[in-house]
Amino acid sequence: MKKAAIYPGTFDPVTFGHIDIINRALEIFDRLYVAVANNTSKAPIFSTDERVEFIRRATQNKKNIIVEAFDGLVVKYATAKRTNVMIRGIRATSDFDYEFQMALTNRKLDESIQTVFLISSERHFYLSSTLIREIARLGGRIKDFVPPYVEQKLIERIESSGCSPVPIRSSRGRRPE
Repeated sequence: MKKAAIYPGTFDPVTFGHIDIINRALEIFDRLYVAVANNTSKAPIFSTDERVEFIRRATQNKKNIIVEAFDGLVVKYATAKRTNVMIRGIRATSDFDYEFQMALTNRKLDESIQTVFLISSERHFYLSSTLIREIARLGGRIKDFVPPYVEQKLIERIESSGCSPVPIRSSRGRRPE
């Protein structure tokens, strides 16, 4: 029996931490749906289509992965995809508190839903999309956190918003190397 899972999220933008969770989930499940939430309440910097494309590019060499957008409740998306397993990445205990609450809520909405928590690898433990957007906005280097095309698009988006990256100055008034 083949088993599919869903990895839902906003992915604004996708990070190497997200890609790590995707790769590890693909080792466990026969098929993985990466479900990009069309969540306007979070005011994403990238459109849903852009976020879907970023993940497709990052996983183009992977088999058995479907990347698509969804609206509404993730439990309804899961039912439509005929799976009851959700993947969630956990970085810290604060993530666990939130994710535990969401897992119980999803199970209350649909008692067949099972949540599988994958602990972030230590290489990506500290990464978050919010942190990466802030580093980029402040002019920091993000190449170690996101794929090159995401880095380029994020910098372009910040510059086109009229909010050029802020140069970082050292205490001596020079830009650090």
